[in-house]
Amino acid sequence: MWNEGVAWFSARLDMQIDVSDTHAALESGAPGFVLVDTRSEEAWTQAHVPGALHLPRREIAARAPALIDPATPVVAYCWGPGCDGATRAALAFAQLGYRVKEMIGGIEYWIREGFTVRTPAGPLTRDPDPLTAPAKGAACAC
Repeated sequence: MWNEGVAWFSARLDMQIDVSDTHAALESGAPGFVLVDTRSEEAWTQAHVPGALHLPRREIAARAPALIDPATPVVAYCWGPGCDGATRAALAFAQLGYRVKEMIGGIEYWIREGFTVRTPAGPLTRDPDPLTAPAKGAACAC
């Protein structure tokens, strides 16, 4: 039973990345992956992570090979934890042979943690949600 737990949680860490780790990787300037927003055009226009590539989930099979080198790892995101769009997108990339992770929390938790999004009016940064992110100066220590 315990070995099953090790396998399960190891696999989850291999297949998922949280918004904080994604942000840190992007801020490093050499993230080692392409971040892909898999939502609709309307959702992308409303707000998206700066530097992300927009590729709606339904277009991945047709367009990904021309846009993303198959040797480049992909991190896919969608709305948030109540949406399985990023999981479906990650599956579509995996079926094409890409190494892929799902950004858990999606754009919802990106915004809740106080990270900048690009909107039609320009960059927007909100204060972190004190119920979902560590207070300023505090560390999650996870």
